[in-house]
Amino acid sequence: MANADADEAPLLSVEHLRPGSCSRELELREFRDRYVIRSLDGAAAFAVLRSGGSIRPLSPGSYVLVITSQKDAGSYLGSPVYQVNSMKFLCCNEAIKHLTPQERRDEAYFMSLLRIAETTCGLYYSYDRDLTLNLQRASKLAAGRVHKPLWKQADPRFVWNKNLLEELIEAKLDEFIIPLIQGSFQSAQFTLKDRPVRITLFSRRCNRRLGTRMWRRGANLEGATANFVETEQLVEYEDLTSSFIQLRGSIPLLWEQIVDLSYKPRLSIIEHEETHKVVQRHFHDLSQRYGKIIVADLTDKRGDEGDLSNAFAAEMDRIPGVRYIHFDFHHVCRGGNFDNLQALYNQIEEAIHKQGYFLMNTKGEILLEQSGVVRSNCIDCLDRTNVTQSFLARKSLDSQLQLMGALLSSESISLSDNIHDTFKKLWVEHGDELSLEYAGSYALKGDLVRYGRQTLPGLIKDGMSALSRYYLNNFHDGVRQDALDLISGYYTVSQGSSSPFHNGVDSSSYLPVASAIIVGGITATTFTLSQVGRNAQHLISSIICAGLTVGVVALVKANGKQFCSRPRLCGLI
Repeated sequence: MANADADEAPLLSVEHLRPGSCSRELELREFRDRYVIRSLDGAAAFAVLRSGGSIRPLSPGSYVLVITSQKDAGSYLGSPVYQVNSMKFLCCNEAIKHLTPQERRDEAYFMSLLRIAETTCGLYYSYDRDLTLNLQRASKLAAGRVHKPLWKQADPRFVWNKNLLEELIEAKLDEFIIPLIQGSFQSAQFTLKDRPVRITLFSRRCNRRLGTRMWRRGANLEGATANFVETEQLVEYEDLTSSFIQLRGSIPLLWEQIVDLSYKPRLSIIEHEETHKVVQRHFHDLSQRYGKIIVADLTDKRGDEGDLSNAFAAEMDRIPGVRYIHFDFHHVCRGGNFDNLQALYNQIEEAIHKQGYFLMNTKGEILLEQSGVVRSNCIDCLDRTNVTQSFLARKSLDSQLQLMGALLSSESISLSDNIHDTFKKLWVEHGDELSLEYAGSYALKGDLVRYGRQTLPGLIKDGMSALSRYYLNNFHDGVRQDALDLISGYYTVSQGSSSPFHNGVDSSSYLPVASAIIVGGITATTFTLSQVGRNAQHLISSIICAGLTVGVVALVKANGKQFCSRPRLCGLI
């Protein structure tokens, strides 16, 4: 990006965010001493000075994040929805030229974190509708609320850029402020009785315990859980619109699973005097927001998962008004038989019918309300959870379409291959997107959603995704966790300290050296063994090479945690 000598030199057109009175398109201009952001559909503008990062009249810090491209994702209740394609952090602090050597190293690391944050996937926004509220909540708000700026309407739990907006809000720059949500958005249309049916699948990921798969597990002391997602399935048919809500989230205990180069690291429950209060806080919050809660725990009944599940069940026995059901997904659905989830549905069918779903007409009249939700979890709240939620969503969809008159009471979308395939594709893509955000890879068990059984191509795809998860979780996610902690405000840069990092040197940098020694040792051992018959000295060389290789392997295995990518800014809870 070149500097501008002229008074005005546009460099980037930035599609931005906001409703009614907000600016739909912004122009970014770069000058030697400042950046200027101007609304193209209004007179509003503000400048960010490079010398100290000050904006007239606000001081946002050293960097400003702008959206540089987006694409149409579809529409939500008639309002266009956009997906962020690319973002860029702009440096606006000339003071970095005068940093000490240690501060330069710290700043370089922070810059690497910002570059990671620029690649964040699954971000969505709308210019004229608050996407953070599901239909039922939005329909029950005061009419005057829709005339407020979007950020004032929004549920702060689901505003991904909440921390980044604080100083813009303080400066009352409402035209430049819009909530971004992270999650998943899919929409499709099919025909029933010669009339169009639109189904939209919209997930909102909570920002209260934002993080990566292995470095954000369980709950924090406030009761917020990792990978907590609200999923809304909307159905529009003639003059009716229905909404069905489900939740997913990590088991709300204090627990961890630290990567150590093994394929499946051990789970560890953290003993803490606040554990029961943490569980209470979590379910009190959910009950206040969603009504009656059914917990579907899909974890294994044996091994580490069994220990965690038993601890969860023991805590749930002490939580009144919340129904807890354990369903060993791997055991009951072994062999990839998706239809065995009917056994779970049979246990909760009556309660789900009582919870119902939300229904309103085009006049805005509320005909039905959803009085509770199913909260599903496995260990990651990705693969098993997505399969289960898709099963419950199909059951609810049949019920909604029957009430709307699109299906007879004895009919189901599964009777039409085309419609059923459309529905399953939505849930497969939904599962993949949420998995990419949390684990860095596509979801496993997608075949169970798409075909109801496991296929050979699906097994190969799952194997590749599992390997990808292993690599990212062990060798990349520590840094990615730091990036999330930085932009979410969980970590705040402090001035004056010698270094902000908790863990000093990143031991994972030694892994390539250890790997090279192991591979070289195996190669040398193999070669010298092949030469033993020609020269007895080769046997000694083989023994030495083999011993060195075994020693390095033992060293790496014994210190596996130290060779993995670890967060350096914040702790786990």
